[in-house]
Amino acid sequence: MYFTGLLIGLFSFLIIGLFHPVVIKCEYYFSEKIWPTFLFVGLAALGGSLFIGSTFFSALLSILGFTCLWSIGELKEQKERVRKGWFPANPARKKRTDCKKAEHTNIL
Repeated sequence: MYFTGLLIGLFSFLIIGLFHPVVIKCEYYFSEKIWPTFLFVGLAALGGSLFIGSTFFSALLSILGFTCLWSIGELKEQKERVRKGWFPANPARKKRTDCKKAEHTNIL
């Protein structure tokens, strides 16, 4: 019996499941402006998967890469979820934007 397909499916499930809280935390702490990191890691993982001889590890790395790329869109959707009140906003970030607005009003 060959378990490679089952293991790839299991690890796909785990990688995708792991990225759900990663996207939430990244949006909370860094805002959606962290998307270039996901782009770089995703493209690097996809590029790396082209040079790995093992089908199993190449597949896992490409799954990681595509999950990173998919997360870019999820970051933007997470911003909307926060705006709608479905997830908490980072109060420290809101204070920073309020301070910037206050600085601009004091200058005028």
